[in-house]
Amino acid sequence: MAEPTPIAIALTDDERFVLERGLVEWAGPARCTDALAVAMGFADVDDLFGRTGPLLDALRSGAMAAGDWRRVVLATEFVFASDLVGAGHDWSATTGLSDEATIAALRSVQRKLPAAVRAAGA
Repeated sequence: MAEPTPIAIALTDDERFVLERGLVEWAGPARCTDALAVAMGFADVDDLFGRTGPLLDALRSGAMAAGDWRRVVLATEFVFASDLVGAGHDWSATTGLSDEATIAALRSVQRKLPAAVRAAGA
């Protein structure tokens, strides 16, 4: 099977930092379950942790397959917003980012996602 074509999305440093933290926070105060990992596009929690390094590398390059963009954005949305399974109220303390700055960066990233990324999980 052919490798998916990478999709380049031009991110600001702030947007990239929020998405990086969105992956890294799962190893911190967040409490992922296998079911949640599957909902985010991973096989299970071990797959989430196993893919974190390669996803961070791809994120820094600015180009990933549509499914990987989807995984990274969903992981960030969940870990930021949820106090039940994510970082929630601890987000600003563990990342140094205010809720307002995080929401602004996430909304900007969401606007930049092409249709191919949106369709990747359909």
